[in-house]
Amino acid sequence: MSRRRPEHLPSRPTWRCQACGIAWPCSAAKLRLLAEYRGQRANLLIYLATLQAEAAVQLADLGGGTALAGLHDRFLGWARPRG
Repeated sequence: MSRRRPEHLPSRPTWRCQACGIAWPCSAAKLRLLAEYRGQRANLLIYLATLQAEAAVQLADLGGGTALAGLHDRFLGWARPRG
């Protein structure tokens, strides 16, 4: 019997990846998001900004002040168009 592996989705309120346990979005999640939003970079950035705001509230509630400082780079920095 095959066990289904968890997807690379955020585990709230810690914002760690459900599959690999690192800070979300992990590399696999970034690749999936880029493919899903191909040709729709503005929509991707809006989606990620919304998730960043949600994460900021949840991580602050957990007392993750040091983690909050890097949220912009973590959620949006990688998704900006290069050029």
